[in-house]
Amino acid sequence: MTDSTENTATTDPADALKHAMIEQLMGIIGAPDDQGVADAADAVVRELDALLRAEPEPAA
Repeated sequence: MTDSTENTATTDPADALKHAMIEQLMGIIGAPDDQGVADAADAVVRELDALLRAEPEPAA
């Protein structure tokens, strides 16, 4: 039995990027001086930022 009810085929792109960001940040913790790891994390953060900025504002 698992705790996840998430279907990977219908995963929200923002959620997928959030998980990727967490993985990249863990990589930075493991290799703080690795420029390639930092660049990869930066790319994920920028992609997530752009995606979230493009989402419509929730109705109040």
